Amino acid sequence: FFSFLFGFVIVSHLFSTMSAIETLNPKAEVARAAVALQLNISAARGLQEVLCTNLGPKGTMKMLVSGAGDIKITKDGNVLLNEMQIQHPTASLIARTATAQDDITGDGTTSNVLLIGELLKQADLYISEGLHPRYITDGFEIAKAKAIEVLEKMKTSAEMNHETLVNVAKTSLRTKLDQQLADKLTQNLVEGIEAIQEEGEPLDLFMIEIMQMMHKTQTDTKLVRGLVMDHGGRHPDMPKSVDNAFIFTCNISLEYEKTEINSGFFYKTAIDREKMVAAERKFIDDRVADIIKFKESVCQGDNKDKSFVVVNQKGIDPHSLDMLAKNGILALRRAKRRNMERLTKACGGTAMNSTKDLKPDCLGEAGHVYEHVLGEQKFTFVEDVKDPKSVTLLIKGPNKFTLTQIKDAVRDGLRAVKNAVDDKCVIPGAAAFEIAVQKELATFKSKVKGRARLGVQAFADALLIIPKTLAKNGGFDSQDTMVKLQEEAENSDDYIGLDLSNGEACLPMEEGIVDNYRVKRQLLQSCTVIASNLLLVDEVMRAGMSSLKG
Repeated sequence: FFSFLFGFVIVSHLFSTMSAIETLNPKAEVARAAVALQLNISAARGLQEVLCTNLGPKGTMKMLVSGAGDIKITKDGNVLLNEMQIQHPTASLIARTATAQDDITGDGTTSNVLLIGELLKQADLYISEGLHPRYITDGFEIAKAKAIEVLEKMKTSAEMNHETLVNVAKTSLRTKLDQQLADKLTQNLVEGIEAIQEEGEPLDLFMIEIMQMMHKTQTDTKLVRGLVMDHGGRHPDMPKSVDNAFIFTCNISLEYEKTEINSGFFYKTAIDREKMVAAERKFIDDRVADIIKFKESVCQGDNKDKSFVVVNQKGIDPHSLDMLAKNGILALRRAKRRNMERLTKACGGTAMNSTKDLKPDCLGEAGHVYEHVLGEQKFTFVEDVKDPKSVTLLIKGPNKFTLTQIKDAVRDGLRAVKNAVDDKCVIPGAAAFEIAVQKELATFKSKVKGRARLGVQAFADALLIIPKTLAKNGGFDSQDTMVKLQEEAENSDDYIGLDLSNGEACLPMEEGIVDNYRVKRQLLQSCTVIASNLLLVDEVMRAGMSSLKG
């Protein structure tokens, strides 16, 4: 009788809950309790399996093909998650979290996805045996706090000299590109950062222009200590190459413009109309004449051998171009707004908004300005500048997807170097952090009372997904490798990492393998929050407005 009554109560409760939802929305789809949890865990595991082979320097590539047939070959987790069409709501949530990590710190996207998937997998082992998810999430919070303590202890405050920055950039780039190209780009990136760095000022990565040129091979990528613009002179009689040039940077309209409001003019005679046209033309011609006069005043005496280059953010019409060309001036129009700032940083001088009261100190200087024509594209190089505070990384490659792949890697590399400069510290790479935290948590869990210690254990085991995946992608047996690393870590006071060249333990700091402090900190925070929230979901309802249609 009691068993019958107990069964009746459960069925009644379930029926009342379901009927309440059905009353609100008869077409709502509901997944409850264990089904909802499995739904979330399977989504996280599915995303984890897609990205796990990309992790580390030995990770494999993914080829993305768009609807138009464009190909993109990459192993960058951020690119993959942004380009893939993810339908599952939970997987989409995890993907957005991982890409937010990239937006904030510039790295750690793949690790984020792997760690969330593994936290849910380890939690599922205990939940399937009857443990309530709340105890697991409490354990996760305790373990996260301990992991951040270990991170603070591991960080190595170092002077951000050339060698340290090279190690940071190399560690980042080798996970995205092949070793030979990564090592070449590393020097370019660090030299670029050192060129734009000003004491007491925050690093502005926008002062490193990334220009793509579909030309030669990717190993011909180089750092230009100056500026490269993706357009050239617009008049056939203008010089194609000039030496010892004054650079006049301006934002002045040198073309006939229509009025901003609709207006009409009534003329008594055709002569009045001609006078109006002439007056409009004279307004522009006077501006051009002021520039020519300014050029003649500065290019005399000791400077008579100097050339004159005009870079204008606004337009220059054909008549004005003709006047400038006759006076031997190279003029570029419609330059990007960012390039106006870069030009003054690279060459010196000031961007002008008027042709009145021009003085020589508003001019920048460059040793060599020349035009490079590639098919129908023109590029203008401004080189041989004295102390450039803005430089250009010229990426070359035989095809579009190679250029895109290098550009994505370069952006991540620049962010990694900037993070190191801002943090003023680095931490050992090669999965040394995860191994050290797991070792600490193994002893720490005995101090945790109650069932929350199972959550601490799950967190510790989940962290090992990073070294396991690195070993697997390197072609080594993950279990065998983990046993070696943990034995080495137990018997050593140093932080032990994984050497992917032989599958043995190594000292990452001595090998020059370093990670960003803020990337690891952000990783711990975001993964724990998302995994905890997903574990505490006990009901998934698809009950939006779209369900009511039909």
